[in-house]
Amino acid sequence: MSVPRFWREIPQRYNLIGKKCTQCGQIYFPPRDVCPKCRRESIGKMEDYKLKGTAKIFTYTIIHIAPTEFVKQQPYIMAIVELDEGPRLTAQLVDIEPENVKIGIRVKAVFRKIKEDGSKGVIYYGYKFKPIS
Repeated sequence: MSVPRFWREIPQRYNLIGKKCTQCGQIYFPPRDVCPKCRRESIGKMEDYKLKGTAKIFTYTIIHIAPTEFVKQQPYIMAIVELDEGPRLTAQLVDIEPENVKIGIRVKAVFRKIKEDGSKGVIYYGYKFKPIS
């Protein structure tokens, strides 16, 4: 399987697809096969759940000295965002200046380029978050 095809076949990378436990209603991202709360009772009872993609900034940090492949983006903002459905995830914030970032700001998921594999020219896409205007 080619690398681009492999990445396209990971639904949560492009659509924020999580799992919902039909026993307790808890939503998870990334997806899980078993609910940590219900354990055995949730086996076979986890269903796909498309998250809305809206969230608030829970906490963040500004990266001033980036790894080699991200030097052109520095400084950039990495945040833990809390989705409206409850799960928290780590993502880059875009379309906002570092001095304007505040905990609690409402954000939404956007589909953006994450990085490029130089010699092969493969471009990796995924979710990032930007402020809701």
